[in-house]
Amino acid sequence: MKSASLTLPTYAVVVEETKQKPRVGALVKKRGFVSWVLVILIWVCLVAALSSPRLVGEPEMKVKTSRSFLIAADISFSMATPDWQVGDKKVRRWDAVKSLLHDFIPKRKGDRMGLIFFGSSAYIQAPFTPDLSTVDQLLEEADVGMAGQMTHIGKAIALGRKLFDKDTIPEKVMLLLTDGVDAGDDVLPLDAADLAAQDSVIIYTIGIGDPQTKKGDLDEKTLQEIADMTGGKYFLAMDTHSLEQVYEEINRLEPIEYEEMTNKPLKLLYPYPLGLALALMLLEMLIGVISLALRRLKKEGGANG
Repeated sequence: MKSASLTLPTYAVVVEETKQKPRVGALVKKRGFVSWVLVILIWVCLVAALSSPRLVGEPEMKVKTSRSFLIAADISFSMATPDWQVGDKKVRRWDAVKSLLHDFIPKRKGDRMGLIFFGSSAYIQAPFTPDLSTVDQLLEEADVGMAGQMTHIGKAIALGRKLFDKDTIPEKVMLLLTDGVDAGDDVLPLDAADLAAQDSVIIYTIGIGDPQTKKGDLDEKTLQEIADMTGGKYFLAMDTHSLEQVYEEINRLEPIEYEEMTNKPLKLLYPYPLGLALALMLLEMLIGVISLALRRLKKEGGANG
């Protein structure tokens, strides 16, 4: 290890007076065990950084827009019957149905969902949209009696079919909820269901309430035929628990589809070994400086002694 020195003008005089013979001197810094270990680790880290390590994750999955899902709900006066139990209190059928729909709708990610409400007439509350939160909000704004007091199932199916005609997604599913008997004669439910079947619309029907009670006015036969004609299924929901099971079954029958993304998540790891190499370099330099300082102190101490 070379270092700067001072030129002494009276060097020859000092040599003559001290009678010492000049000789060549050098300080050779020897690398210790710790220093060799650090150098090897630095070399390994630099090689690892140059090899460009990377972490390739599993392909991410995203929800695939696979179907148009239409909910056609009966809001005729009979849906105001307070014979359903939620918690410790009696509530109207519509309030119970709406509460469970609030849980059902957010689970349909990937579906373009729409809403139709019907009574004496049928109207579109929400056209098909992937914005499920908006659909959920529009559901909350609906109440019994807004479409009249009677139940016209045929009109609801016919309006839903027209809504599907304007949509481009080939898979079409309708969920029809009602607690009554069709009271119309202009559009019969089975005729509307036949036209829907020709357009490949699958209709799942849900009968609300207990048909055996005095207040029951449910036409299960017609709902069953509608489901059979369109390739769907009929469900009877007499309370909140059974309706919740119906929604779970529909989620199973019409599962959310996923598709694999083309890009896989990639994380470069070279900064870690490179950073470690730099840290080890600084440590090795620090150890060298400290070692040199200790040697000089030892030498000066020996000279003074």
